[in-house]
Amino acid sequence: MAIMNMYQESDEAQLVDALREIQFATLVTHMPDRLECSHVPMFAKETEDGLTLESHVARRNEHWRCASAGPSIAIFQGPQAYISPGWYPSKQEHGKVVPTWNYLVVHAHGLLEAIDDRNFLLAHIDDLTKRNESDRAEPWGIDDAPGDYIPKLTRGIVGLRLKVSRLDGASKMGQNRTDADRKGAVAGLSDENEFGASAVAEKMLSLIPD
Repeated sequence: MAIMNMYQESDEAQLVDALREIQFATLVTHMPDRLECSHVPMFAKETEDGLTLESHVARRNEHWRCASAGPSIAIFQGPQAYISPGWYPSKQEHGKVVPTWNYLVVHAHGLLEAIDDRNFLLAHIDDLTKRNESDRAEPWGIDDAPGDYIPKLTRGIVGLRLKVSRLDGASKMGQNRTDADRKGAVAGLSDENEFGASAVAEKMLSLIPD
């Protein structure tokens, strides 16, 4: 991934926090004759071997059959939004402004393996469920389903585990603009109804000194 220095996020803890927050990834495995691609939720775990990302696909999805065929990358696309130059105060001062796009993205590189194991799948589903249900007033748990229901469903899926060898990240949030221009962009985004606008505004605001 080509990243300008000012947008590069090199703090691994920040990158792990970001992918934990995003959760959903585009998983790509390099095959000799093609790229195998799936869109999957991924659960991050710190193990004695380092960071791993656990996921699953439907058994009919051929991705699990070619998991170990080549290197893989999980692409976590965070909030993104179009930035209008009309929001910058500098437009009125000198006019030397252009549209751009602000975004957050994390790439996790590594080797993928398929895990066709019922115990792994039950633990994985439990992890994903607790991650997304724990803050709810009445969280759903896998034990809420009839005793044999979830185990039966696991027959139709196969687990995947990516052992992460490298993380790359970019957070392009107006670092090249003045504080005044960034505040203008935050104000503009706050009035938008486009997907991701409010999340990008929040990220940008966190970079502006009080």
